[in-house]
Amino acid sequence: MTRQLEDTTGDSPIEAAPLLGIDRRSAIDAVRLRIGMAISLGLLQPGERLPDQQDVALGLSVSPITARRALASLADQGIVVRRRGRGGGTFVADEPPRSVLEQLAASPAESHAVNRLVDRRLLFECAVTHFAAVNATGEQLDELERLTQEMAASSNWSEYHQTDERFHRLVAASSALGPAVDVYNEALAELYAYFIPYPIELLHESNRDHIALVDALRAGDGRGAVEVSWRHVDVLHKTMFMGLAAASVPPQQRVVPGWRPGLPPCGPALHG
Repeated sequence: MTRQLEDTTGDSPIEAAPLLGIDRRSAIDAVRLRIGMAISLGLLQPGERLPDQQDVALGLSVSPITARRALASLADQGIVVRRRGRGGGTFVADEPPRSVLEQLAASPAESHAVNRLVDRRLLFECAVTHFAAVNATGEQLDELERLTQEMAASSNWSEYHQTDERFHRLVAASSALGPAVDVYNEALAELYAYFIPYPIELLHESNRDHIALVDALRAGDGRGAVEVSWRHVDVLHKTMFMGLAAASVPPQQRVVPGWRPGLPPCGPALHG
């Protein structure tokens, strides 16, 4: 995302006008919530190593200082632990305090707002995909295919999410819709501000949609491309945090080997 969350004095997409009326949060608290929810939902497992601080910032589209302060706050509360030396880094705590995790939850108003953002993006995505099937150049299609390969090779959610954003922005640019592309990019950035970390295995599965989309675009199959895009975005209603948080099972049981609540967000989540 190009619009970054700054420090506590800066504006956050979670505080932006389109989401007026939902809980207002500082940029740091927004990052704390996104990481905390991923832990509560079992998307980040106890003992799992988070990407480096710089990659956390890039993956969540925030400034490095925001990422640093958010991680420091989570460490102070025992949600993550920081280890020095060889093999060190930031890790999910073995037993993060449940009382703290319960505070790091999105409100019903926020869940409703994100569902509306998904609907908004759904309309835009289908439009740009339709025109990309008509107007995409061979060079653009080659780059889109290369980006799917880069996502397939990603080793963590931060790497994947950064490439996922470039992919969708290039699809939009390939539509040749002029200033309308800027409107699409704004909607994309607003939704990506809610991306939460996901297991890379699930994100790799989501990448199958990207591959199918490029195939449809190469074939000039507008209808097929739109169907892929519709499925790819519509599933966010179930796989972003507002869908997963509705589950009644305990957090530690929400993600198990072979678990598939539909495809995850590409890129959110709160993340593609």
